[in-house]
Amino acid sequence: MAQAVVPAMQCQVGVKAAVRARPAAAGAGGRVWGVRRSGRGTSGFKVMAMGMSTSGVVPRLEQLLNMDTKPYTDNIIAEYIWVGGSGIDVRSKSRTISKPVEDPSELPKWNYDGSSTGQAPGEDSEVILYPQAIFKDPFRGGNNILVICDTYTPAGEPIPTNKRHRAAQIFSDPKVVSQVPWFGIEQEYTLLQTDVNWPLGWPVGGYPGPQGPYYCAVGADKSFGRDISDAHYKPCLYAGINISGTNGEVMPGQWEYQVGPSVGIEAGDHIWISRYILERITEQAGVVLTLDPKPIQGDWNGAGCHTNYSTKSMREDGGFEVIKKAILNLSLRHDLHISAYGEGNERRLTGLHETASIDNFSWGVANRGCSIRVGRDTEAKGKGYLEDRRPASNMDPYVVTSLLAETTILWEPTLEVEALAAKKLALKV
Repeated sequence: MAQAVVPAMQCQVGVKAAVRARPAAAGAGGRVWGVRRSGRGTSGFKVMAMGMSTSGVVPRLEQLLNMDTKPYTDNIIAEYIWVGGSGIDVRSKSRTISKPVEDPSELPKWNYDGSSTGQAPGEDSEVILYPQAIFKDPFRGGNNILVICDTYTPAGEPIPTNKRHRAAQIFSDPKVVSQVPWFGIEQEYTLLQTDVNWPLGWPVGGYPGPQGPYYCAVGADKSFGRDISDAHYKPCLYAGINISGTNGEVMPGQWEYQVGPSVGIEAGDHIWISRYILERITEQAGVVLTLDPKPIQGDWNGAGCHTNYSTKSMREDGGFEVIKKAILNLSLRHDLHISAYGEGNERRLTGLHETASIDNFSWGVANRGCSIRVGRDTEAKGKGYLEDRRPASNMDPYVVTSLLAETTILWEPTLEVEALAAKKLALKV
């Protein structure tokens, strides 16, 4: 049985020395909390409380953190998770459920103080959580679960930061359902040293060597934070997230993982729960996670959330023509998409560092400097998918995925506008 999944972190922090993240953060009384791998033959990972105490207090805490409650009670712990007031932050709290559950409809609604998350005024602060998707809890193990929730007023109206509600409406439209939209999302992120908010592995106040040696690299002088990336991978698999890969990125201290292919609303649920797990792991490792699309100014790559997308028609014979029609529609709604693709994206979409200019829409085959990239394989086979390279790393996946579906399946431009756009983009549709 998995107990608490977070392998021992070995992260490079500071100027040169590799500091093991096992002594992650000092707790009350000077004790230190960390994580360790379970012994051979066990199926999970254990949370470990560490310290110099000889009183037995710390070992007893470790035993309690990893206690298996299944032999003694049918109760489980459900961690209710939602998006906070910034639209980027993730919040959560725990409650006891009387028995294991398999579907979110079996879970009760709950509430929280929205005035403390920037989502409600103090005089009417109650926000209601509606359970929408469940995942296995890699931290507590057993039958315990993580629960993706969206947020409503007591009257049942979605609050402004509830982007899942609108996305669910779009993905339940019969036209969209019939097209079975697939998404593969590439979530980039940057790891920062605590206190100084400077990338992991970088000299404090200074810079490493120029970009080039770091992408998909190995070695203590080129790869910073690999154990956090690896520690994130297995818990996502355990939880049931459709994570498909991970790699080091172009800027040192920056990483990426991919989720998908996922269908419809599932894509947003899986990205948000994967972000939650990553936040929890960096919390335990004593490292700061940022989704800022351009954390370091200058000649350094930003962080995006490239979104690969296809419909049933795109994946079938003759699909390249459907892809070109989708690109045409996307060009006509470029400003709308940019406005919904993440905060601070103007600092990233400069036309440099594998990006297109935020002001101009473009597309190309195998061109990473375009707004929309089509792969060589798709061109050769005449069917496949497109990659929207515009979304920032801090984008809301519910917004981006549902807007792609709306623009390419539900929205139709006039023939005159379509013809003018096709001529401008050199598209024959």
